[in-house]
Amino acid sequence: MLNYFEYFSEIEERFSSRRGSILLLNTLDWALIETWREAGIPLEAVLRGIDAAFDKYDARAHKARGRLRKVNGLAWCSQAVMQSAEELVEASTGIAPAVAREPRESGFESERVATFLDQNAQALEATVLPDEPSDGVRATIAFRLRELAASMRGPAPPALDDLDRTLTVLEEKLFTAMQLSASEAELVDLKTQADRELAPYRAKMSAVQLRQVQQQFLHKRLLELRALPRLSLFYMSHA
Repeated sequence: MLNYFEYFSEIEERFSSRRGSILLLNTLDWALIETWREAGIPLEAVLRGIDAAFDKYDARAHKARGRLRKVNGLAWCSQAVMQSAEELVEASTGIAPAVAREPRESGFESERVATFLDQNAQALEATVLPDEPSDGVRATIAFRLRELAASMRGPAPPALDDLDRTLTVLEEKLFTAMQLSASEAELVDLKTQADRELAPYRAKMSAVQLRQVQQQFLHKRLLELRALPRLSLFYMSHA
């Protein structure tokens, strides 16, 4: 599970490092990272792509004597990341996979995971969605989270990868319920926001990637507006 966390944190760190100053990733940036992860793009390819994009930027900035605008979004690196992923696949053809690093368990102890699940169940139960579908999606998901928390405290807790896949499915069900409960005006406004933020990067992203990022953006913003938790273990606090 640490590698799962590292996928996000290392991308953020590399982008900030190459940019030369700390820049908190926005909703669009996190949505883009999620689409890369779900597409199975290796972390190495993403980091190489970020480096390649900034190498080109630095060369142009040197010629322009620093008059180029500062890079303000991860989506600016999107095209380079996709190219890097393709090159990595070509280079790895016929080569045995590298030995995976031994995972560390610190931060994902069973009791901490169980507490995270219980807290999310409580948050879902305490939130009222406008015009929620009659099937009580939130209550069903909250009940399932408590079941999973109990299994984490049992003698044979589920594997973290399996658990997080289950949590992803539950979050997709929650997202569907939010879309059904949202007004037409609200959804149009959110899609307009996504289009506006994506506008500078459209030339660097494929049509499929654009749709995926727009969907992830909508997902994250609806959760934020309803004050609902993210269910994935990635969002578990390690403090």
